[in-house]
Amino acid sequence: MKTGHEYILTDEEAWKALASAEDKIANAERIGAILQSRQHDDRESLGKFIEQNARDYPDRPAVMYEEVRYTHREFNEWANRYAHYLFSRGVRHGDIVVVMLENRPEIMVAIVALAKIGAVASLINTSQRSTVLAHSLTIQPAQGFIVGEECLGQFEAVRSGLALNQDQALFYIPDAGNDRPPAIYTDLAEATLHMEVTDPATTGEVRLKDPVAYIFTSGTTGLPKAAIITHMHATASAYWWGRAVLEMTPEDVMYITLPMFHSNAFNIGWAAAIGGGSAVALRRKFSARNFWQDTRKFSATAFNYIGEICRYLMNQPPQPDDADNPVYKIAGNGMNVDIWKDFKKRFAVDKVYEQYGATEFMFSLINFFNLDCTIGTSNRSFAIVKHDPQNDEPVRDENGFLQRVEVGNTGLMLIEIEDPLIFKGYTDARATEKKIIRNAFEPGDMWVNTGDLLRDIGHNHAQFVDRLGDTFRWKGENVSTDEVANIVIGFEPVLQAAVYGVAIPGTDGRAGMAAIVASSGPEHFDMAGLATHLRASLPSYAVPIFLRLMQRFETTSTHKIRKNILQKHGFNPAAVADPIYVLLPGAFAYTPLTPEVYEDVMKGRYKF
Repeated sequence: MKTGHEYILTDEEAWKALASAEDKIANAERIGAILQSRQHDDRESLGKFIEQNARDYPDRPAVMYEEVRYTHREFNEWANRYAHYLFSRGVRHGDIVVVMLENRPEIMVAIVALAKIGAVASLINTSQRSTVLAHSLTIQPAQGFIVGEECLGQFEAVRSGLALNQDQALFYIPDAGNDRPPAIYTDLAEATLHMEVTDPATTGEVRLKDPVAYIFTSGTTGLPKAAIITHMHATASAYWWGRAVLEMTPEDVMYITLPMFHSNAFNIGWAAAIGGGSAVALRRKFSARNFWQDTRKFSATAFNYIGEICRYLMNQPPQPDDADNPVYKIAGNGMNVDIWKDFKKRFAVDKVYEQYGATEFMFSLINFFNLDCTIGTSNRSFAIVKHDPQNDEPVRDENGFLQRVEVGNTGLMLIEIEDPLIFKGYTDARATEKKIIRNAFEPGDMWVNTGDLLRDIGHNHAQFVDRLGDTFRWKGENVSTDEVANIVIGFEPVLQAAVYGVAIPGTDGRAGMAAIVASSGPEHFDMAGLATHLRASLPSYAVPIFLRLMQRFETTSTHKIRKNILQKHGFNPAAVADPIYVLLPGAFAYTPLTPEVYEDVMKGRYKF
């Protein structure tokens, strides 16, 4: 097996993997048959899964958080109390209820309670602020808002601009603090204390095609879009991740540090635990320093990850007990090739189930055979096709059809829409249509443009290479360049702005960089003011790390800024004549990126 850009999966490795996974393949085929049969019986749902676990494993742990433990029976009864109360307050099948909490058991309870009613939990990214938050809160009319005490300040800062009416209920879930909410809120913990604990009849009315949650994704352009997660998607993830890939059991514990509004936590971590009747060990926020200590505390056998988590753990000083932990299988996306094998060895992790997917697709590539350095394969139809980076579009041949790349080469990843459920799309129909490529390989076919570059490494396996277009990934989050550019332009001295992602050695994804044309020269530009504006308006991961002050932009014939050229220039102060600035870790203002600071950045002396 070769490494780096020359990596290709050999025939010997492929056949060896198949031979050693015969039992697992047979189990996966059985799970696949179950999923296929559900087309004729669509009465399954997330709520039914939770109720079944409560019957099958009533006294086994379901949720562990800090020093408390809840069994499957207790967790289900807690969700039932919420469901009965919310129903009594008028929440019905198909209604949308905003859920804005950090990682604590109550967010899981709220999601399940709404699922049992057939309502949709609109899961808000708690890093959002200002206009971005207001957009996410109102992208679809909500019947109610469930806000945790820890998020009340953010919500209250935008509430007056939401134009809420008296029929839109405001619910509050207390946290560790003692503050009482404003009188317009109903305290859910208090209101649900004496509600019925029996399973609500509404659970049986929910169907697989019904939405269970909205998870917000930056998509490719503009403000966040609400990707629709159906009960079909959620329960299929429970079957696939819980029973086929990770082979979870009631004795397993899945440690989750990613926020529940993140599709990785929802559709991999929690779904796998649900599918196996396993426990979730939940942490409020990821902590590299406490990570392995937590796995020992909760006897966690698995965790879900994004590449940044693995990088942060590798960057911690080595400890003599690094390998002394109960974890032996992990699942997620973004494990970088350069740390993959070292990570497994250092922390004694036997199985890495890397996957490639997106919130809005019911599709994924999965490293099902536990091979090193691959995002795996899929039994669904996908294609890696030739791509024109200049025009950012797939290349068509003389007959007007797309062309697949040869093994070893990189291209644009497409997913065939063989079934409408594969790409349910967004709540915005126009955004959905922009993602679809028609007549790709034959007249009438339909494919989803993922906007990602993948490398074909043979035997239907692939490696992730990069993200294209107007979105880049940083700190495990998708960042919309248009969204950030609009915020940058909202700072009065800025006339024009272009935002793009740039690579920093030793980090995963792309850091944000903004090229701006200002009304004044750099000597008069308010760097501290811009930083304050961006921090107040954007989640921390979306704030640009680098700035480039320009006199004018080079544009196309249609007046589009040539961002590909700006991205190619990067942030090397020696490569361009324009002044470049950097927002160093812990700093409150942008400072000049001198050659000395640039060298320190390139050598990894700053921890971004």
